[in-house]
Amino acid sequence: MIKSKVVRDTLLLTVMQLFLDSAALLLNVFINKQLGTSAIGILSLMGSFLGLAGILSNGNAFLCTSRLISEEFGKKCGDPARILSYGVRLCLMLSAAVSAVVILLAEPISRRFFSGAHMTAALRLMPLALVTGAVAACLKGYFNAARRVAVTAAGDIAEFITRCTVIVSATYAVGSCTEDMVCGIMIWGIIAGNTVSLLFLAASYLKCREKRNGCCSISFRQYASFSFPIMGGSVLTAVLSSTNDALIPVCLRQYGDTAGAALGKFGVFEAIVIPTLFFPSVVLCSMSGIIVSEAARAKAAKNRQRIKSLTERIKFWTLVFSVFAAAVLMRFGRQIGELLGGGELAGTMITIIAPVVPFIYMEIVLEAIVKGLGLQSFSSMNYLAEYVIRIAAVLILVPKIGFYGIVVSYYASNIFGNCMRFVKVTKAAKARRALCGTLILPVILAFVTMWAAEAAVSLLGLDLEKPGIMLFFGIIWAAVYFTVFCALGKVKLFSKCGEGLFVKNAQQSIERIL
Repeated sequence: MIKSKVVRDTLLLTVMQLFLDSAALLLNVFINKQLGTSAIGILSLMGSFLGLAGILSNGNAFLCTSRLISEEFGKKCGDPARILSYGVRLCLMLSAAVSAVVILLAEPISRRFFSGAHMTAALRLMPLALVTGAVAACLKGYFNAARRVAVTAAGDIAEFITRCTVIVSATYAVGSCTEDMVCGIMIWGIIAGNTVSLLFLAASYLKCREKRNGCCSISFRQYASFSFPIMGGSVLTAVLSSTNDALIPVCLRQYGDTAGAALGKFGVFEAIVIPTLFFPSVVLCSMSGIIVSEAARAKAAKNRQRIKSLTERIKFWTLVFSVFAAAVLMRFGRQIGELLGGGELAGTMITIIAPVVPFIYMEIVLEAIVKGLGLQSFSSMNYLAEYVIRIAAVLILVPKIGFYGIVVSYYASNIFGNCMRFVKVTKAAKARRALCGTLILPVILAFVTMWAAEAAVSLLGLDLEKPGIMLFFGIIWAAVYFTVFCALGKVKLFSKCGEGLFVKNAQQSIERIL
């Protein structure tokens, strides 16, 4: 029996996220086959702009409400429901303002961001998605802070299934689509999904809300003042990310690609390469929201020992897992890219970018700790520096070396940004950095166990090019890797490298991961 509720929540969210990520990847493959890579590129650009508008309209409401409500739960006489009402009120104010701007400036936005006024009608549908999404995000933050992640997971699944149903049905109904029809289908799918999720979450809140007789520790003005630094970092990241996404097709055209080819390559990168690289990180993404809440509670209780323990264990297990994930992607990147319909380009990109996966995965958990500890200023400045490096690399290198310039931008920005996060978090938590036992040895083990698994498969005369055999090989490889790792941990071989984080029993390590 799993004793820790945090671990149970993480496992539940992991299963849910695994389902959603798998379905999203299959949806991308479906759209790619039905409408072509150019449509995927257009959807990626629209998704980037919608993400920016969503952040502006809710200020990353999930993170704000989750963190501040968690702190309110950590106080004996707090009033979490009042904090939620503050979040909803602020989101409605922001959503109204952003929606007005989008409606009024839909045509110039369409001309400059999408290179044509034909997207105006689709953009004017966005306010419906923004308002419903903002309020739903507040409710998700409340349930995350209240440690009722099953409700959040059910809401996400209902939202995704509704959105996919609308998109797939509309795609089959219309057959061939123009650019504005493609975006209209996407936005209507998002509106439907957000609406279903909002109704479900609101009904769950009315049924399950926790009533407290305490007094709220902050006013609405204080809530806003605490939220704006979090919002500022989220808005900055969204603006820079959207700028980077918009520049990639432009720079590919400067390299010599046609507009259709540039959008097609961008679509393959965003719909196949990036989801594949992030797919193994479902457990970390599931854990990140919980980490924010747990770090915020520990900070409110001034429990520095828990913060230190949390940081060290998360650092350790994230590096162990991410090194193995990177090795798998390096070994099978080409086959995965072709299997998902991305062709040789997707396979090559997955294989080349895979070595930076440990840095990408560390960002997920380190940024959660940063936000939980309230280090918003550092987060914003670090994201700014990271995206300046990424955008500069895109502007300088993509026109000269094409798609490989994107690879350089990912390497440079992720290595720099996450090294800075690692130093900041370990310093703030007073945690040990000892990388020998958590990085160097896992790299060695990953490749040694890969060669051992390959030898075993070759003795059986199996063809590793077949998907079923690849899956069988991956299971053997993972079993050998983690078994050897835990065995070495039991005899404390890694302590010679200064790690000292192993416990005597692997199950206890997992149960006590947080």
